[in-house]
Amino acid sequence: MSKLEELINKLCPNGVEFKKLIEITTWDKKFNGIDNSYKKIFKHISAEQLKKFNSDSGSIKLLSTGIFDGYAEEEKCKEFINKGDVVTLPSGGTANIKYFSGKFLDSGNIIAITRDEKKYNIKYIYYNLINIQSLIQSFYRGSGVKHPDMANILNISIPVPPLEVQCEIVRILDNFTLLSAELSAELSAELSAELSARQKQYEYYSKELFNFNDYVEFISLESIADIGTGSSNTNEAVEDGQYPFYVRSQQVYYKNNYEYDDNSIITSGDGVGVGKIFHYTDGKYALHQRAYRINITNNKVNSKYFYYYMKSTFYDYIQKNAFNSSVTSIRRPMLNKYPVPILSLEKQNKIVNILEKFEKLCNDISEGLPAEIEARKKQYEYYRDKLLTFKELK
Repeated sequence: MSKLEELINKLCPNGVEFKKLIEITTWDKKFNGIDNSYKKIFKHISAEQLKKFNSDSGSIKLLSTGIFDGYAEEEKCKEFINKGDVVTLPSGGTANIKYFSGKFLDSGNIIAITRDEKKYNIKYIYYNLINIQSLIQSFYRGSGVKHPDMANILNISIPVPPLEVQCEIVRILDNFTLLSAELSAELSAELSAELSARQKQYEYYSKELFNFNDYVEFISLESIADIGTGSSNTNEAVEDGQYPFYVRSQQVYYKNNYEYDDNSIITSGDGVGVGKIFHYTDGKYALHQRAYRINITNNKVNSKYFYYYMKSTFYDYIQKNAFNSSVTSIRRPMLNKYPVPILSLEKQNKIVNILEKFEKLCNDISEGLPAEIEARKKQYEYYRDKLLTFKELK
């Protein structure tokens, strides 16, 4: 039997009391229509001022309402320093609930402490709030920036077992959180190393497979493909839709209207992605005027084969053929004369199969880490929910 089970059997075998947040916490702000016995405990500064204090050599925690994180140097902000074990809720935006213990600066939060540290562990309360974060978020209301409806939030009831049980739950969840973070970091390092190795393999084979030592016929791209650019009006009214919309270098947008419906290779016409960024389309898409579409029209050439060949060799080609080995944009004659090796369709298909397997392997590794982290998050949430679920004392 675990220590927690022993404590529950000893101290609360028949269930626990449920108490409202207003009964177990003290807040540093008075809320309209609520007698919450508030105390003006903490100092607050603006978000702009908070970020100005940020320093790599700081030791005072900066508590923002959002994802911004940092520290301040004590000597530079001592008149604004707070100290305590606190739970914070943003006064506007989303329910980004935080816990902190120690010295800190605050901006834009409403802050709670335990009403009685001999009865209520503030970090235990924090874990309960995290467990019902979606419920608390539902009480953020209003047009524009949403604000918390504290009357509803403070009337939420949570299970309150004896303090020893609360502290043991906090200890377990703290350890579980730390272990999960360590495992995620370890897994991230392993997957990153594996991905790097596979990408190097992929780069090697993509070069080697197109390094033809025996005689191979090369023909110009213009003789096997329809080459074109997009329309000038595709900058207008970009909005979410179901068709890819490729712009210049790395940028990919989406919009509702489209211009083409075919299998094409799309490449940037200018910008930092020239000769490096390629997309293979299979269906409907719109195209920017500074991007090129290459539609293979010769039935002796597999369009996927050409896609991989272009990804592997085109950057070197434009570097060799550009003045002073530098190019800021692709010129049509360079595309027209681009030499393409013509193999049998059987050999082309073999190359495509090999490179597609490498791409899939690299993609699987890339997707593996987020999937594993999400699985650990779900495991943690399930475990936390179990630990914080009690039978109510009748």
